[in-house]
Amino acid sequence: MNLLNNNAIKNRKSLPIKVMQFGGGNFLRAFVDISIQKINSTTEFYAGIAVIKPTERGDYQELKSQDGLFSVNLEGYANDTFVQDLTVVDCIQEVVNPYSEWEAYLALAELPDLRFIISNTTEAGIVFNTDDGFDNHPPKEFPAKLTVWLFHRFEHFKGDTDKGCMLLPVELIEKNGETLKQCILQYADHWSLGDAFKNWISKSCIFYNTLVDRIVSGYPKDKIEEIEAKVGYTDKLAVAGELYHSWLLEGPEDILAEFPFQDTDLNIELVSDLASYRNLKVRILNGAHTSMVPVAYLLGERLVKDAMNNALVVNFIKGVLMNEVLTTLDFPQDYKQQFANDVLTRFKNPALEHKLISISLNSTSKFVTRLLPTLKDYLEIKGSLPANITFALSALLRFYEGSFDNEKIDLNDKSSILEFFSNTWLQFRENNINLNTLTSQILGNADIWNEDLNQISGLTSNITNNLRNIEQYGFEEAVRLVNQK
Repeated sequence: MNLLNNNAIKNRKSLPIKVMQFGGGNFLRAFVDISIQKINSTTEFYAGIAVIKPTERGDYQELKSQDGLFSVNLEGYANDTFVQDLTVVDCIQEVVNPYSEWEAYLALAELPDLRFIISNTTEAGIVFNTDDGFDNHPPKEFPAKLTVWLFHRFEHFKGDTDKGCMLLPVELIEKNGETLKQCILQYADHWSLGDAFKNWISKSCIFYNTLVDRIVSGYPKDKIEEIEAKVGYTDKLAVAGELYHSWLLEGPEDILAEFPFQDTDLNIELVSDLASYRNLKVRILNGAHTSMVPVAYLLGERLVKDAMNNALVVNFIKGVLMNEVLTTLDFPQDYKQQFANDVLTRFKNPALEHKLISISLNSTSKFVTRLLPTLKDYLEIKGSLPANITFALSALLRFYEGSFDNEKIDLNDKSSILEFFSNTWLQFRENNINLNTLTSQILGNADIWNEDLNQISGLTSNITNNLRNIEQYGFEEAVRLVNQK
């Protein structure tokens, strides 16, 4: 079987480079590149991508040897039907390593059609570094490389206001677009590039804050033979992920006229307030994960997809989301309910091997950020505690004893936190303290929760009652009792 490259693909169309992309890893290829591929196939966008190596380590040699070609295998549920979407992506036209091809990198700035800049350089990638010099070829940091490139473009086109770019960083930091813009302006000052260039950046370039969501599992080693048989080529860069995707953009409407995602069925959306959508995602998606872990694990499940076949778990998580989390979110009911339903569908994906114990990493701090705000908001709105989230916290306390049914639980959290839980539970097991004292001691540890949770009205007695039910009736029956509320 021949390698997937230009020699294998007959009459491959050449596309004008409209997108410069910093990074060529699994997520960008299975999220951004496949999206542009689909926009190209359904509209007259016809955009080619130039991939830029953002760091010195590695050389993207496989991407070059395959001439930018690779297959993306997406699997998941659509309208309750499990689907596989296998696509050969051909929109990457160039792969440039600025560490060995500096002039080729700068030459891209002279392309009149190049309009979009996309990046994924990790959460630590969008930073300003005073050690970076303008004459370094290249500078170390991604924003520094980009500033040099933008200045070259500014000079080449003599400050033409129509030759600015739209920048869509997808790094998982808040206000990623605004942060990138500030870094570039810092470099402009640091290198004394002049007010005219700074004005061009501020007025002719548009920086979008973004929020992306897709689980990408990487190279599909268990299915590669099936994939290669279908595409007909050897593909060393095949990448797999879930069918679900979401790409939210915050910024002006200018992008709609040039990046025609609205003419496709892609889940890409321009929004006015990204912070509220981030809150939606954290409370529903991440909150569902965090509440599911101790409950499903103590019911004997080990994988998310298996937990979604357990009626007790499903009913419990539906209660968390539909009855409690959604109550606290200021979105149209249909919108937030659809988002929650999509999350439950994603959890059922049989192609994803999501281990509950892996998701349990740092569960205490995750509860603080993902579920505690919902608990407090619900209490303020309804005047009572959310039964399922409160039980999830009770289950978390029991989970953090570190063993269940004579089986050790491989907890992963700060050693001081794990030691505290272990010692407190040991005092209870040795009859040195009762359940109420155990609960109040754990909830009162501000090093874990950043506050004394005993101060939340009714929480201590509620948790104590849940733990008593677990001890007296067993965990399964305790879940049944809360599901009946």
